[in-house]
Amino acid sequence: MVFFCSDLEGVWVPEVWVNVARITGIEELKLTTRDISDYDVLMKHRIKILKERNITLKDIQDVISKIEPLPGALEMLDKIRSKSQIAIVSDTFTEFASPLMKQLKYPLLFCNYLSVDEKGMVCGYNLRQPDQKREVTKALKQLKYEVVAFGDSYNDISMLKEADHGILYCPPQKVIDDYPELPVVHNYKELESAISKYL
Repeated sequence: MVFFCSDLEGVWVPEVWVNVARITGIEELKLTTRDISDYDVLMKHRIKILKERNITLKDIQDVISKIEPLPGALEMLDKIRSKSQIAIVSDTFTEFASPLMKQLKYPLLFCNYLSVDEKGMVCGYNLRQPDQKREVTKALKQLKYEVVAFGDSYNDISMLKEADHGILYCPPQKVIDDYPELPVVHNYKELESAISKYL
């Protein structure tokens, strides 16, 4: 039995923080795990900027409500779901993900959650568990699944390496350069071809 694991942002939906940066005009919020591999450093940077600019959780949720899945995402997800199972394992937060999951027909999602103060400001973040992407993959393997995983960023690497078959999906060149042992696909057509042997 094959189980698929994938990232969310950059694979099925646009990068949330990039859209927040675009709409708010705050360039520093464009940084993602494609740019900063240490997630704790990245999140503390984001929270500091949100506080300095007085941007609330509701402000971010208003941006997210306007985001649509990437073209072809739902069709690709449906192809996988028609023959196998998939878990989306993301460093996003439950407070961000709900409108996105609705548009993707509610796939199984493992993600984190935020701490929010009485003024609606994001004041911290809470990991479901350390190295969650790897741990989900490892748990599925312990349940005797063959795991195929794909993602685009540094924070996906432990998941891809833990999986029986790991694939980089539309990664930046520096991720490709740093992990030349991982196969690379650049669109859903190439992804479908790469995973067809497991479906």
